[in-house]
Parts: sequence; structure tokens; C-alpha cells
Amino acid sequence: MIKMIKFLSFFLVIFPLLANTQISKSKKPNPMLRIEDQPGLPRVLLIGDSISIGYTIPVRNLLKGKVNVHRIPTNGGPTIKGLNQIEAWIGKKKWDVIHFNWGLHDLKYMGPNGENLFPKEKGGKVQVDLSDYEQNLELLVRRLSKTGAKLIWRNTTPIPPGSKGRYVGDSIRYNSAASRVMIRYSIPTHDLFTLSRERMKDIMRPANVHYTEEGSKVLAESVADVILQALK
Repeated sequence: MIKMIKFLSFFLVIFPLLANTQISKSKKPNPMLRIEDQPGLPRVLLIGDSISIGYTIPVRNLLKGKVNVHRIPTNGGPTIKGLNQIEAWIGKKKWDVIHFNWGLHDLKYMGPNGENLFPKEKGGKVQVDLSDYEQNLELLVRRLSKTGAKLIWRNTTPIPPGSKGRYVGDSIRYNSAASRVMIRYSIPTHDLFTLSRERMKDIMRPANVHYTEEGSKVLAESVADVILQALK
């Protein structure tokens, strides 16, 4: 009986420690959390949706000690959300580079009652049509240009076949509209569309616009590289 009590006491002490260790191991960094600037390093802002959320932490890791990599504290959503929140996202401090994208949430289809990712075959409508997207993007570019930062447009990534509420080829149409805006304002395009299309089976989830963890790291390497090039 005494041995049993000792065993139970040992178990009650050790189990919480093991559980806490496992939790700490599995807990991943939150890309949305505000970071503290390291003095003397350039400040970069990432604007984008869940694709950019996926590569934020890997980009920070790659540029640690070289760049203060910030991101907006939310999913950037469609251009209409950008227009509503851009002032808060930019804030008052100086940015050296702003790497930005909108697109996947503009071209997705919504239901008549606001249902997300609703099939167009059942009456779904695109959230932001192409002409409005181009106009919204131009307004956003005008505002971003006023920051004095070097701007990098990251084009919209591909839509794999079978993706819910989004359709193959729409990224190309929206990227074409975005390209017209970027040409007008002499803003370089970071082409993650081509990189992703060429390696879709390796880095993207099947029938899904999102990336595997390793896929996000592949994107991060490209993002980190263009940021460093812009800072030269």
C-alpha cells in the first residue's frame, strides 16, 4: 500500500511536468504578435492573407539579426478590408520596405447570405469583381507610396484544381489587373505565382490554396531574398 501511494505521488508530480514539456514543444510562434524592433535594423512590413501568415515566421527566422520583420496583426483579406484598415496597419513609424498582396479573398466566391467559399454553380458571386479590385488596388498603392518605403507587390498565388469557392485561372486574371497598376506606379512584382505553379505538387496542399509547412518555408526563402535585394 505504501509503495502504491509513493508511486501515485510520483506520478502526480511527474505527469504535469511531462505534459507542460509537451505543450511547450508543440506551441508554435504566433506570427500575429507584435515584435520589438532591434535598434539599427531596417523595418519591413508584410501585408497579406493566410499565405503570408504562413511564411511570416520563416521569413523572420531567415532575416534574424538583419531586418525587423513586422506583419499586419490579422489576415489582410480582400482589398475592401485593406482600404478600411490600411491607416492602422501602416501606423506612424517609418518603413523601409513594404511587401504586400491582396487577391485570394477578392476572387473567392460568396453565397447570397454571406456564406464563405460558396460555389458559383449554386449562385455564388465573386467577393470583389475584377474592375473594383483594380480600382481598390490603385487606391491602396497610392496610400502605400506616401510612406516613402520601397514597395514590393507579391502577386497572387495559384488555385489548385478542386479548391473550394475559388477557380483555376482566376489568379491569372486578377494578377493581370494588378500588373497594370504596378506598371503605372513602377512597383516591382515578386512572382510567387510562377514559383508555386511550377512546384504545386510539392509545396501546396491538394485542392487547396494553402501550403504545407515546408511549402511555406520555400516561399519564405524567396520572400527573404527579395527583401534583402530591396534593402541594398
